[in-house]
Amino acid sequence: MFSELVALFNGNGSFMGIVIHILAILMIIFLVLPFHEWAHAWVASLLGDTSIKYRGRLSLNPLSHIDYMGALCLLLFGFGWAKPVPVDDRNFKNPKVGMAIVALSGPLANIVAAMVGGLVFYGLIYLAPTFIVSQVGYYIALFLEYYIVINCSLAVFNLLPIPPLDGSKILFAFLPDKWVYKFYQYQQIFSITLIVLLFVGVLDIPLAFVQNAVTGFVSTVCSLPFKLITGI
Repeated sequence: MFSELVALFNGNGSFMGIVIHILAILMIIFLVLPFHEWAHAWVASLLGDTSIKYRGRLSLNPLSHIDYMGALCLLLFGFGWAKPVPVDDRNFKNPKVGMAIVALSGPLANIVAAMVGGLVFYGLIYLAPTFIVSQVGYYIALFLEYYIVINCSLAVFNLLPIPPLDGSKILFAFLPDKWVYKFYQYQQIFSITLIVLLFVGVLDIPLAFVQNAVTGFVSTVCSLPFKLITGI
């Protein structure tokens, strides 16, 4: 967002583009981040963690999930977080595998959300081509593009195998307990290191590569049914 504001200040950006980007991020904050955390809670409850339903997290109410600092970071810097769902892995038959499945459900929720946006996007392109080239249609398409890309980016970001991200819990399913303990012991250091790496841009290239691959996959899957329907 900062880079877009700088571009606008230098006369190279679009005011409406920034407004639409902000609207897409707000939709992520108030709808998709709660969906992401609800997915964690729902899968944990399915796997046997009965404590989830008493913690108020089996809800899509944004107020139950939003972390205001995480939301601000998402709005300003393009990465952010919601309140993590507390999960008691002692309720799982296999705690490490159970936690990995619960962790994976969050990024998958972002992919599902991206695909919903992708279906709307390609539905407009293939079924309403005259509308999509209008000014209103263009802005709606731009909004959907931002929405899809942000969701794919969040899915990839959360799959990084660095505590406290979801990817670390997936990684833990394959590590000895003593290694997992060490990861948790130094979790705060890992978190600070992750933030520093993001700010200095060390992760930009590898993240962009994977994000583009995931976005391409979502686009291919979502456009396919409309290609089959229209024969284009």
